[in-house]
Amino acid sequence: MRVDKYLWCIRVFKTRSIATNACKQGKVKIGGQLVKPSREIYPTDIIDVRKNQIDYEYHVLDLPSSRVGAKIAGLYVVDKTPKERFEKLELLKYSQDYYRKKGAGRPTKKDRRDIDDWFEEPNNSTTNKKEE
Repeated sequence: MRVDKYLWCIRVFKTRSIATNACKQGKVKIGGQLVKPSREIYPTDIIDVRKNQIDYEYHVLDLPSSRVGAKIAGLYVVDKTPKERFEKLELLKYSQDYYRKKGAGRPTKKDRRDIDDWFEEPNNSTTNKKEE
């Protein structure tokens, strides 16, 4: 079975074209070597996939005949990704918050209205005319 089709069948990627593009971009390795989408895979192969800034490591158990449900995908693959890689992603999220706090960018519509209301000078003449 082709590596791109296998990654799609076990639901690593949502579509087969995304799996093919990942192979072409060098995000898929088998045995430490970059592979083309047409590379054949066999049981006992170890596939390394770079996705969402995490390097996943999958151990091939068996080859499915077609795309399988998420619940039975575990029959065909074992995820051997170390926990340290997920912790690294958490640290990356915290480091992004350090450089730019939420809301520190361009003001929203509500922020703009609040700023306009704050700078607006009260006109006593308009309020007096309404009362009369």
